[in-house]
Amino acid sequence: MWEVAWWRPGTWGGLAMRVGQVAFAGASIGVMASGAGFANYTAFCYLIASMGLQSLWSLGLACLDVYALTVKRDLNNALLVSLFVIGDWVTALLSFAASCSAGGVMVLFKRDVLFCRRYPQLPCGRFELAVALAFLSWALSATSAIIMFCLLAAF
Repeated sequence: MWEVAWWRPGTWGGLAMRVGQVAFAGASIGVMASGAGFANYTAFCYLIASMGLQSLWSLGLACLDVYALTVKRDLNNALLVSLFVIGDWVTALLSFAASCSAGGVMVLFKRDVLFCRRYPQLPCGRFELAVALAFLSWALSATSAIIMFCLLAAF
């Protein structure tokens, strides 16, 4: 149970996880948006929207962690943790769906129809990097969702 306690809200570990989520989601948005032509593909737009929601949610909780660390307040109560569980699971599922759909489009473009070879002006490398960063953000988000669920079950 020590591993779960170390990552709970209001701790340095929880703050590190939230900052990682924000960083990877923000980097995914930045890389995807810097690629010309991303807006022509729905899966890439969905990825940006999902990572935007992930960034906002994680940034808000990171600010809450900073506040809790500053005033030495414990955030481990049933109402807050249940809110964190719902938010983390929603953002984790949306992030996973967006990452998978954008990843599927990239597999289609690179391996199935060789779209990236036919149109070298399309920045497929950037799109791939954005998808990889989105998966990293999702991995942290899913980890957080599982930890929050375990904390809620402990009440």
